[in-house]
Amino acid sequence: MIDFNTQFFPAFFKSIMMILATEIGDKTFFIAAVLSMRNDRLAVFTGSILALCCMTILSSMMGMVLPSLISRQYTHIISGFLFLYFGVRLLLDSHKIEGSQCSDELEEVEEELSRRGKRRENNTKEPSQYISKTDSAMDWETIFMQALTLTFVAEWGDRSQIATIALASAKDAIGVNVGAMLGHSVCTGMAVIGGRMLASNISEKTVSLFGGLIFLIFGVHSLMEDA
Repeated sequence: MIDFNTQFFPAFFKSIMMILATEIGDKTFFIAAVLSMRNDRLAVFTGSILALCCMTILSSMMGMVLPSLISRQYTHIISGFLFLYFGVRLLLDSHKIEGSQCSDELEEVEEELSRRGKRRENNTKEPSQYISKTDSAMDWETIFMQALTLTFVAEWGDRSQIATIALASAKDAIGVNVGAMLGHSVCTGMAVIGGRMLASNISEKTVSLFGGLIFLIFGVHSLMEDA
């Protein structure tokens, strides 16, 4: 039974903040933003959020296994140092970034999608008279699968996945799952609705600085809990 007073809500709110701090301006954010510029937004959102929810559940399961291998006190300490590491790393990255520098993640995603689009055009060339109404459904499914697979692969090994594993090992796993899924839904929704415009107005330096501070706060809090 979930103790909503002492377990669920702290994990829930910390998980939401963690996702918001790491996913805005991340590769998965730009995948949803760029795909939705020319494709069905519902297909992009559905495929992206399904991949992120599956990855969140998988990451939480990994985090739940850790306490059975390592005592919960040590998992708190390990997660605290992981948060501190990511915080310092993001702050150092923000220091190196020029004030209005465009995100490398965005450029990488656009190059990858451009390559995929050219390959698809070469493989699916056909006379326009053979295009039927069923192609629109097939296009929806293609966009859905493209968003799902690209997002799942991009999220694997990402800092938000590692942070989710660390958080689930020290906090209530259900709270972590619900908070992370809600956070992913907010970030992906923002990306699908107006991510490209948002990305052009918010510098990578600002995103890295904000994310670094959030991680440092989480790290200090995790270490103080076991002090």
